[in-house]
Amino acid sequence: MEPQQQQNQLNIEISEEMAEGQYANLAIITHSHAEFVLDFVNIMPGTPKSKVKSRIILTPQHAKRLMKALKENIQRFEAGNGPIKDLEEVQLPLNFGGPTAQA
Repeated sequence: MEPQQQQNQLNIEISEEMAEGQYANLAIITHSHAEFVLDFVNIMPGTPKSKVKSRIILTPQHAKRLMKALKENIQRFEAGNGPIKDLEEVQLPLNFGGPTAQA
């Protein structure tokens, strides 16, 4: 490896707990003039309340880079696996077919 390539390498570590990840089926995105805030939530069918599982705060520049990276990865995924159906096209009920919560 050339010396310049060695200087540009970044060693990123991940703990076992973080590697397990958090499942989210809802992202709430807000922004100010200085930052974008992405809140990831796991909404369970039939439950009226959910908690934010993870919050990521990005600069506008990093938010745009994330958008470009997601777009590129979705295009590659769809090239190998076919189109991803948009949930708005499927029109699932808000309770996802599960029982409705009752008090």
